[in-house]
Amino acid sequence: MSNQWPPLPPISTGLRGLCPQCGQGHLFDGFLTVKPKCEVCGLDYSFADPADGPAFFVICFTCVPAVAVACWIEVVYSPSIWVHLFTSLPLVLLACLLPLRPLKGWLINSQFFFKAEEGKIDHDYVRPKL
Repeated sequence: MSNQWPPLPPISTGLRGLCPQCGQGHLFDGFLTVKPKCEVCGLDYSFADPADGPAFFVICFTCVPAVAVACWIEVVYSPSIWVHLFTSLPLVLLACLLPLRPLKGWLINSQFFFKAEEGKIDHDYVRPKL
């Protein structure tokens, strides 16, 4: 069935949360829950396992800078807790939540595109002598 679909770039389909095979069906059921299969082409999404990848990237590249900005605001201005409640808290929450879904979609689409699978040990491999 996958021969009838041209390969789609994972960045364009993944960031939009679309099926990695057809690019038309939806990948998510809710915010981060992956659907069992595509409603358009029927691709089984059981291969999808981005593990902690999306959370790792979000923590490293968006949450740390957002917390650094909140700390900078505290050190430079020493505002009351209300200022942090209306500036730092929304900044950190948005920095944590907004990129999660697109990153998870991109990682799942990349798994499909590059045919990523669990590593296997080849017991028949003979190491060449040097």
